[in-house]
Amino acid sequence: MQLVLLGYMGSGKSTIGHHLATSLELPFIDLDDYIVSKEGLSIPDIFTSKGEIYFRKKEAAYLHELLSSNKNLVLSIGGGTPCYANNMNAIVAATSNSFYLKLSIATLATRLALEKDARPLLKNITDEGLPDFIGKHLFERSFFYSKASHNINCEDKTVAEISAEIESKLI
Repeated sequence: MQLVLLGYMGSGKSTIGHHLATSLELPFIDLDDYIVSKEGLSIPDIFTSKGEIYFRKKEAAYLHELLSSNKNLVLSIGGGTPCYANNMNAIVAATSNSFYLKLSIATLATRLALEKDARPLLKNITDEGLPDFIGKHLFERSFFYSKASHNINCEDKTVAEISAEIESKLI
């Protein structure tokens, strides 16, 4: 069984992925961590030294590698991953267990305001500008996110509640 978690940054993909992997006794892979281990460079270093096009090509190649491996796993992907290189269609074709972890703009803004220093994309965005920035991205990405097999409303739910809801929908 391959289970793919997708959603905007700060939606809890890694946290929920770890919880699910433990509960289901499956390995957990964060695609960004996988890329870092394969490339030997951090994501910001890849962007700086090789550029975004190189990163997106590698991201797609490693995603396809993992999906075609047919290994049982819980996979968390980056917020932008579904939007490039036909990645979302590859996910949908590979598994009927893809889950969009959906949160409101307000909740995402609250979470991400606390993590801005750790997220290069947000470093120059003011707290006041964060909701508009997130809203614009969600508008652009919703077409891709909505292709997931399941949309999970994560608003006001614990990690355990979200994980249980996902487990109840596994095929």
